[in-house]
Amino acid sequence: MSSMQSNSSANMTFVRPATFFLIGFSNIPHVKYYFVFLSLVYVVTVLANSFIMYIIYLACKLHTAKYIAVFHLALSDLCGSSAVIPKVMDTFLFEHQDISYEACFANMFFLYHFMNLQSLTLIVLAYDRLVAICFPLHYHAVVTKPAMFLILGLLWILSVTFFSVFVGSMTRLSFCGSNVLDTYFCDYGPIYRLACNDTSLIIVLVKMCYSLLIFTPLILIFISYFCIALVLFKIPDGVDRIKAIKTCTSHLLLVAIFYMPILSNTIASTISPLHPNARIINTSLTQTIPPMLNPIIYTLKSEEVMQSIKELYKQRKVNTTTERRVKCSRRN
Repeated sequence: MSSMQSNSSANMTFVRPATFFLIGFSNIPHVKYYFVFLSLVYVVTVLANSFIMYIIYLACKLHTAKYIAVFHLALSDLCGSSAVIPKVMDTFLFEHQDISYEACFANMFFLYHFMNLQSLTLIVLAYDRLVAICFPLHYHAVVTKPAMFLILGLLWILSVTFFSVFVGSMTRLSFCGSNVLDTYFCDYGPIYRLACNDTSLIIVLVKMCYSLLIFTPLILIFISYFCIALVLFKIPDGVDRIKAIKTCTSHLLLVAIFYMPILSNTIASTISPLHPNARIINTSLTQTIPPMLNPIIYTLKSEEVMQSIKELYKQRKVNTTTERRVKCSRRN
């Protein structure tokens, strides 16, 4: 085991390793190809999320409360992927499997913080659809840009506060034995299982984390769409009903892509212990594929975004043609 540092606080001694060692996959040939695949996923994630943020920034018609939330989701996706994949590339493609104690917990904080923001932003988008369909006459008075900025600011405060407490409590653990983590990033589970002091507070916070990250958002989203469904069934005109449903399809796809892998991992791990390699594959895909697909889905499924892209393209083409004519006239 690597060198240990002992720190005294409140008459207690916490034994902390200078570094943790990340094992990653075990006994899998050509495993580097999988990490190359994740790097390609990251490239697409960066390009797709940067593109949709760029479009929302440029297109004046997208400067609405709803697309502020979409912009925030893209930003959370981009930051969440950046908290995981570059470090994974450095760890396993370049064999830097030792990570310092402080860097490990910083990595844990940013990863779960941005995953939580992704989850909470999906609630905000569900709220947007709820007001738009159930209270259409009050939509522009209720879902305003200042209100959206306020909601997103509160989400940041909630998430930063909770995960600061969560990661802070993890630093109160002592590690008297191994510093080897059977995972590919600084996950809370493998870390607290190595602890040799009381972990009861961590277990409580882990349950709260699952509630904050998965169950509460899912319940709220289910309630919002239950209310939307009741309103849709009351619409007599089938064409109007289909139009209203189409405005929800993008969000429903995002919800399915984000929550289904997490729920399947949770259910599978409670039924029977997952092989470490299977757990790593499931978790890594859960953390990387949704941020890549979210902007693609919103671009392809949203008529407003597609129309804005076409308008910006035509505008740029016109500007380019005008500039060429001016240059030609000057030469002549």
